[in-house]
Amino acid sequence: MNTHATDMTATTTPMKMATRDVHVFYGKKEAIKGVDIDIDMDNVTAFIGPSGCGKSTFLRTLNRMNDTIPSARVTGTITLDGEDIYDSAMDVVQLRARVGMVFQKPNPFPKSIYDNIAYGPRIHGLATDKAELDRIVEKSLQRAGLWAEVKDRLGDSGTALSGGQQQRLCIARAIAVDPEVILMDEPCSALDPIATAKIEELIHELRGKYAIVIVTHNMQQAARVSQRTAFFHLGDMVEYGETSELFTNPKEEKTRDYITGRYG
Repeated sequence: MNTHATDMTATTTPMKMATRDVHVFYGKKEAIKGVDIDIDMDNVTAFIGPSGCGKSTFLRTLNRMNDTIPSARVTGTITLDGEDIYDSAMDVVQLRARVGMVFQKPNPFPKSIYDNIAYGPRIHGLATDKAELDRIVEKSLQRAGLWAEVKDRLGDSGTALSGGQQQRLCIARAIAVDPEVILMDEPCSALDPIATAKIEELIHELRGKYAIVIVTHNMQQAARVSQRTAFFHLGDMVEYGETSELFTNPKEEKTRDYITGRYG
């Protein structure tokens, strides 16, 4: 099953995260079955597959979000810069600052636009004074492509923004704590096509600054935004490789059937 996972080892770009033989259980049910994958800084990695195939479950292992589910158990090894993120010495709060998460539904805090961005840097002590915090807020909103739209109303509530703006606000909030990896769990599924295009453009702009992993149910989106794609089916990672190759010349029959619409 993992034979195609090792394709990544040929890359010359520095590896940011690696998983080896990762299994996820909810009670006795095995949701993820031994996944090996390497994630680097220079490529956006997409996870695709039918609903319930395990792609979001696996994404959540990368910053230990499954810790919040009492019945969940993760085995195998997941490393960030060679360090085991499930080691008992790992500070989970720090881990989630380093590996940020953007969810399917935009979830701004019920605070001002400014305070949504400033919240993380304040908690993590990233700003020594108000001027530095102002700089972090502005830079994060600029990187998220939102600054021009909100710079004159930073005191307004983040929840008053449109859906697409809220999602970019959540991306800016993730960026504000200076992460190394950004995980996106179907970030455009609640958005209209124009807002979706803006998020996709943003992903292109952020590539190389962060390691980015996106779960998407939209194969066209995976083809547009990613350079590497992993196809999941029933908890197995069936195939992983260059996005263009996987979509035009898949190695596995299951991948071909899914891409051509035979099931899923």
